[in-house]
Amino acid sequence: MYNETNIYTQSVIGWLLFAVVFFAGYLIRWFFAGKRIKEAEAKAKALTSTAQKDAENRRKEVELQGKDLIIKLRQDFERETKERREEILSNEKRLQQREENLDKRLDLLEKKEKDINSRLEELKNKEANAQGKTEELEKLIGEEKQRLQKISSMNEEEAKSLLLSRVDEDLLQEKAARIRQMEEEVRDTVDKKARNIIGTAIQRCASEHTAASTVTVVMLPSDEMKGRIIGREGRNIRALEAAAGVDIIIDDTPEAVTISGFDMFRREIAKLALENLIADGRIHPGRIEEIVEKAKKEMDAIIKEEGEKIAFDLGIHGMHIELLKLVGRLKFRTSYGQNGLQHTKEVAMLIGSMASQLGLDTKIAMRAGLLHDIGKVVSQDVEEGTHAIVGANLCRKYGEQEEVANAVESHHEEVEMASIYGALVCAADAISAARPGARAETLETYVKRLESLEKIANSFKGVSKTYALQAGREIRIIVDPDKINDDEAIVMARDIRKKIEEGMEYPGQIKVIVLREKRAVEFAK
Repeated sequence: MYNETNIYTQSVIGWLLFAVVFFAGYLIRWFFAGKRIKEAEAKAKALTSTAQKDAENRRKEVELQGKDLIIKLRQDFERETKERREEILSNEKRLQQREENLDKRLDLLEKKEKDINSRLEELKNKEANAQGKTEELEKLIGEEKQRLQKISSMNEEEAKSLLLSRVDEDLLQEKAARIRQMEEEVRDTVDKKARNIIGTAIQRCASEHTAASTVTVVMLPSDEMKGRIIGREGRNIRALEAAAGVDIIIDDTPEAVTISGFDMFRREIAKLALENLIADGRIHPGRIEEIVEKAKKEMDAIIKEEGEKIAFDLGIHGMHIELLKLVGRLKFRTSYGQNGLQHTKEVAMLIGSMASQLGLDTKIAMRAGLLHDIGKVVSQDVEEGTHAIVGANLCRKYGEQEEVANAVESHHEEVEMASIYGALVCAADAISAARPGARAETLETYVKRLESLEKIANSFKGVSKTYALQAGREIRIIVDPDKINDDEAIVMARDIRKKIEEGMEYPGQIKVIVLREKRAVEFAK
């Protein structure tokens, strides 16, 4: 009995111990599990917080990228809109100019139509008068026939032949003598008057000429300044060349720098800028750009002053300031080596002298001469029209008289001359450009060019004589009318033009004229 009780007690104690151990293990496991859960929760919170911060940063970054994209799209849209607006404005200006040209052409056609109508009226009147005189002449001839028949006892046919032969002989003799006399009188009077006018004009305008070169030399205080102008790794000289649009040449020449470029205006700006930089001493890219912009403003003042000075010297007043600026800018432009402003002044003085001798308005003539080449200053910026047409449009734009504008646009015979001022500008321009020494071309080169020009023309069959005129700017070819007809003359002019373009180098343009005429010459003694 005792053993059973003991066994039972031990069994109970065993179970109690097992329960205590199990419960203790459970408590321990629960304790560690709670600790791990707390650690996991802490890690989860940390990861959540980090993820939220990353998401917030990403959201801000995306917003910034979106704003940048919006700004870029807006800038692209504004730039594209601006370009389209400028293109539209340019097209509008072009259309407006074309409309103006069409209006001018319509006005010119209307004038021509009026002239033709008036001439037709005159022809009708003359035809009526001629018809009356013809009837009167027929009446007189009939009376003369009757008299002759009574006197000579000739029949009608014999009298008619005798009368007509005598009339023809008398008329031919009288006509030839009268024509020869009138030709001699006109030739003597015109030649003498033209020689006097042109000779006097040239004497009053015997100006000197200096051919403009393509380089400008700037003196330096010392050779050390060359290194400062070049700058570290050449950044200063590159900045100056880019800002001024010229080439800066620094060689072994002591205390000197050469500015090279075909545009005299840019070379002068670069010269002023370089002189100011040397005087200032601070030479770096930022300062160079500032000084170049300042030099450009100085050049604007200089060209304005030059235009006002030449207008004052010529006694021309009331001209628009923009026209004076364009005239002043001709000082920094050459035409085949001849200075543009000097040529313009010379033409104005020549045409003023000729106009005064012809009894014309010298003020209008000199204004036309002063403004005749201003289109050359802006013609490279205008898509349509030669410098004469562009110059005339500028004259009309800034309030010049129509006589001045027409003289400017017709001085190269591209537009019909509405007054004598156009012919005077054309003559004065040719005199100034063609006289010896005006253009930068040696006499030997000039003679060779004329010989080559005449040689090309003489190489064609049927050519009898050739003449190179106006310093080689015009070639006149006289052909044999028995060998060349009118159609062949047109083809010959085109072929000579092509051969000149392919085989010669020459400044400007050459006008090719082929003349074909049939002459009958008789002398009445």
